[in-house]
Amino acid sequence: MARGRVQGVFFRDSTRRLAESRGVAGWVRNRPDGAVEAVFEGAPDDVDALESFFRRGPEGAAVDRVDEVDDDFEGLSGFQIR
Repeated sequence: MARGRVQGVFFRDSTRRLAESRGVAGWVRNRPDGAVEAVFEGAPDDVDALESFFRRGPEGAAVDRVDEVDDDFEGLSGFQIR
């Protein structure tokens, strides 16, 4: 979960485009508290690339903090904005 100035800066769409280009499955969504939350599943190097992007965000974002949780693999396919 990315916190800071992360909504209204194309964070979700930028995440989706990068995930699709790297073959990473999952989803991304805005939270009511102003954070952006995502789930990534894929090859470790590709997931690492998404996690690195999440730490900085797209141009215009100001990520203050990223909270990570390792969770069970869900077997997701495709990537969607929720």
